[in-house]
Amino acid sequence: MNTLLLARLQFAATASTHFLFVSLSLGLVVFVVAMETAYVVTGRALFERMTKFWGRLYVVNYGVGIIGGIVMELQLGLNWGGLTKAFGDAFGGALAMETLVAFFVEATLLGAWIFGWGVLGRKTHLALIWLVAITAYVSVMWILAANAFLQRPIGDTHLTGFGALLSNPNLWDAFLHVAAASLVVGSVFVAGVSAWHLIRRTEETAFFRRSLRMAVAVLPVGTFAAVHWGMLQILVVTANQPMKLAAMEGDPARMANLQRQLTEVYGPGDYVPPQWIETAFQVMMRAGFGLVLLSVVLVVMLRRDWLIRLRVPLYTLVAVIPAPFALVVLGWLVREVGRQPWTVYGLLSTGEAVTDVPAGAVLVSFVATTLVMLALVVTGYWLIARMARRGPEDDAFGSRLETLEPVGTTAL
Repeated sequence: MNTLLLARLQFAATASTHFLFVSLSLGLVVFVVAMETAYVVTGRALFERMTKFWGRLYVVNYGVGIIGGIVMELQLGLNWGGLTKAFGDAFGGALAMETLVAFFVEATLLGAWIFGWGVLGRKTHLALIWLVAITAYVSVMWILAANAFLQRPIGDTHLTGFGALLSNPNLWDAFLHVAAASLVVGSVFVAGVSAWHLIRRTEETAFFRRSLRMAVAVLPVGTFAAVHWGMLQILVVTANQPMKLAAMEGDPARMANLQRQLTEVYGPGDYVPPQWIETAFQVMMRAGFGLVLLSVVLVVMLRRDWLIRLRVPLYTLVAVIPAPFALVVLGWLVREVGRQPWTVYGLLSTGEAVTDVPAGAVLVSFVATTLVMLALVVTGYWLIARMARRGPEDDAFGSRLETLEPVGTTAL
């Protein structure tokens, strides 16, 4: 294998793995915010217990994701020197802002939230988790602003300011789509874990009934929004990338015609992206609409109380936990690989963007980073699964509950 192929494989493996943690963090933090807000407003111990339980899972996922982000930055600097040399001043500012927000502001606020239990006032503590959630989405906005430049370069190699970067038509539909897709990931995760505990019929029935109801109520919002903004994103992204749309739709005649046109404009080369993105796109679309249908059915079953009383829907919710994770990775692959052979569309190919180093050196870093990311996935999800199976612990974050209602008897 050559340097370019190894570098692309390394980026795909690292970015896909990292995005698994990012999507769960973005989705789960919304539930933590809602639960703690309910606790501060009502003063009910049930919501405090929910905040602590789901908050612990969020913290573990966030911590592992941060380490994965460091690996992500490392391989970007090692393998894509041509990109940073040619266009670093165009999108480097967005990457710097993302790093500043995620690694400093968001992490500091989250640390204060973790250690602020029982120390800070309720409203102050609530404000911290709201700020954590806001900075998380701001961080994603900046990374998508950098990616939007790669999809549709604005200002070529130089920008007049952040305004030009943030006005890219490829940014906001993608941002809303990622936010909605992450909400689906978080909803299915909360619903699946809750369903698992309800199947076991533990003494925490009231706790997980409430969590399940909240997740099922949010799921249709996420699924409908993800499909809506996903379709709009496709229209915007493919407006200046007609070959991507032709490949996604599997239209050989149109691809052949576009190959001739692009050859005339950019010179000899293969401008047809890998054909498997058509399959990935079709799987993603069908599974996405399947989740929409499932979310509607679950809401109907919830209103009639069938969801809690019947076992099949609970087992289904446990089984579909991995589905949204797979879908967000497929969506990312379609968006990025469909741009081939361009790194910066129309201006810089992947061959020009890759660092000029021996293939052996890239192979070593590829193996090393892949092993690290696999270790993070195994460790992170083992910890999350262990804590999820254990259930609520009232002394989480080093503080006891301020008021404790009888476990399993709290009114819904």
